[in-house]
Amino acid sequence: MDNSNDLITGTGELDGLVIRNGELCIKTRVPKCNILDTQPPFPAAGSVAGIDYGTVRIGIAVSDAGRVLASPYKTYVRKTPQQDAGYFKQLVSEEQITQFVVGLPLHLSGDVSPKAKESQQFGRWLNELTGIPVDYFDERYTSVEAERLLRDANLTNKKRKDRRDKLAAQILLTAYLEAGCKGTETFESIDN
Repeated sequence: MDNSNDLITGTGELDGLVIRNGELCIKTRVPKCNILDTQPPFPAAGSVAGIDYGTVRIGIAVSDAGRVLASPYKTYVRKTPQQDAGYFKQLVSEEQITQFVVGLPLHLSGDVSPKAKESQQFGRWLNELTGIPVDYFDERYTSVEAERLLRDANLTNKKRKDRRDKLAAQILLTAYLEAGCKGTETFESIDN
């Protein structure tokens, strides 16, 4: 839908551009951490594990203890519930995880999708299993971005598949750390 005429008349938005109080602005969205507001305050330090949930594969990224750098860790292929539980308990122990961040694949409108509900359920399971607090973060486009980066690297289909989920988890975790767990939609003037 072309809404460029709306911009000329001073209303609407086009590709992230909006008019506010007569000024042309760039619409930026700083995602809010803990979008479900379901947990007590999170530890301020310690490694965070970013989770790109899937029913077959789970992408995992881990931050450093200072929460500055997110690195791809593993694409875990799900097995039995008991083996999955053992794996995540071991992950917490070996990597000294103090917090999980589970990506929520929300609809473009921001509404919760059926897959996001599955991700929430998985996050609750992680919390009950490990006792580690779980935060949720908007992960729209992380898998698309991961696939684009892997294609740009000229990797084969098999190599892309092996790396896609853990790279998507790294993109999610990096965005989470950079967001600093605060913010909502803001507007910045492009005239300044």
